[in-house]
Amino acid sequence: MLFDTHTHVNHEKYDLDREDTIQRAFDNRVDRLVEVGFDLPSSEAAVTLARRYPKIYCAIGVHPHDAKTWTPTHLDRLAELAEDENSVAVGEIGLDYHYDLSPRDTQQEVFRTQIRLAQKMDLPIVIHDRDAHEDVMRVLKEENARNVLLHCFSGDLEMAKIALKRGYMLAFGGSLTFKKSVAPDILAHIPLSEIVIETDCPYLTPAPYRGKRNEPSHILYVAKKVAEVKNVSLQEVEETTYRNASRFFRIESEIPIKER
Repeated sequence: MLFDTHTHVNHEKYDLDREDTIQRAFDNRVDRLVEVGFDLPSSEAAVTLARRYPKIYCAIGVHPHDAKTWTPTHLDRLAELAEDENSVAVGEIGLDYHYDLSPRDTQQEVFRTQIRLAQKMDLPIVIHDRDAHEDVMRVLKEENARNVLLHCFSGDLEMAKIALKRGYMLAFGGSLTFKKSVAPDILAHIPLSEIVIETDCPYLTPAPYRGKRNEPSHILYVAKKVAEVKNVSLQEVEETTYRNASRFFRIESEIPIKER
């Protein structure tokens, strides 16, 4: 069984075949997925989707790109969404210094506010970090953030070691299969017990489907690459990452969960 820990199947790219896409994932051994919000409308849509499908859960939050739109109303609404029984995390939240679509000080303020919401609601946190490693790690430390997942991990090995020392988990996706990716070199030094896998669909389509729309069923190719890098069986990758994800999101696992 496979657990895709980060999807955006509410994206407009699925408007013509959303149900088929979801069913195709279930037909290809994807047992669970987490639909991730990036603003209020997408967070509300994530909750709605999760209510429709027993195997879909949701994360709610405001992406750093949209930090400039933040108002006190956002916090109130996110708190309401966080109380839904299908909400398993606050995310994706964090910092993005690549595009800088919101001022960096605003990004950090909104990031801190949502970390505090997650702590108050006792929910795990899914982090977006692009070209902002130092500030992301600093803010997380200053806020004493717990139960942290670094989505689409793009840091170096030193950052990975610091993250693991703090008890964070790392997520690897389609970029792991890219020819020039350094992610395999990082993964080689990370225990399988500390990672989860994701598609981030419709983005970061893994080989052999580069150039096409990504979807949850493609999580299998991420799992295969992990098995190759770690020199273990595909079954071990599937079972271990499934357990890891279930433990992180506090979802009862159909595969017995081992202590970390």
